[in-house]
Amino acid sequence: MKRVMLTVAYDGTNYHGWQIQPNGETIEGILNRCLSALLGEKIEVTGASRTDAGVHAIGNVAVFDTESPIPADKISYALNRSLPEDIRIQKSEEVAAGFHPRHCASRKTYEYRIYCAPFPMPTKRLYAHYTYVPLELAPMRQAAAYLTGEHDFKSFCSADTQAETTVRRIDSIQVLAPRDDGPAAGMGDDIDRRGQDIVIRVSGNGFLYNMVRIIAGTLMEVGRGRIMPEQMQDILEARDRQAAGPTAPACGLTLAGIAFAPDDQNP
Repeated sequence: MKRVMLTVAYDGTNYHGWQIQPNGETIEGILNRCLSALLGEKIEVTGASRTDAGVHAIGNVAVFDTESPIPADKISYALNRSLPEDIRIQKSEEVAAGFHPRHCASRKTYEYRIYCAPFPMPTKRLYAHYTYVPLELAPMRQAAAYLTGEHDFKSFCSADTQAETTVRRIDSIQVLAPRDDGPAAGMGDDIDRRGQDIVIRVSGNGFLYNMVRIIAGTLMEVGRGRIMPEQMQDILEARDRQAAGPTAPACGLTLAGIAFAPDDQNP
């Protein structure tokens, strides 16, 4: 018996999230079926992050146990032949028998992408939240700084969360705006009138249900001038979901990667 870790990338548009659901197709369900058929035994994967419906990933992680003689690093090649084209394994490797992706220390990085322009761009509609309202990035960055460190993020999680504690640590949060060709022109200091991707990149030791999407929605309110940067401290201290901004749509969110301590994974 060996434990295998998969690094999984997927376009979440057509799925009801990661976790198996009774009423729709999920990433976990497809992996279980395809692995069971490939290895000739019942396989149930354990994922590191249970992403929501419509959320994407380029670096989610899952583990499973198998008695198959196929070398761990070759399973990715065989499995990709049977997966739908919007799910692909980026890497498969053997890890320690006791390694559990949700029970050991990790650092997760999420990216929320916003497309800001006078008109939508069809090729971006599945992977970025569109807004025609100009966003000022300087106050968004000022507001984001209040969220770094360890805080009670109860204001930034779904009101029906079942988490035992709402305290989490954000190691870094960046508001990035790579320029298009040419200088910015009039829609905020960093945004080109032809359209600009804005990326909110958040790294931390764990995230509550909808936490990154609520952070993104709140920072967009700051960028529109509806919330002042210094109000972020009051929002944190309120510990009330109603104090923060709206939950940004799922399509803009991607799980960029998960890093574990090397010693936790070594077989």
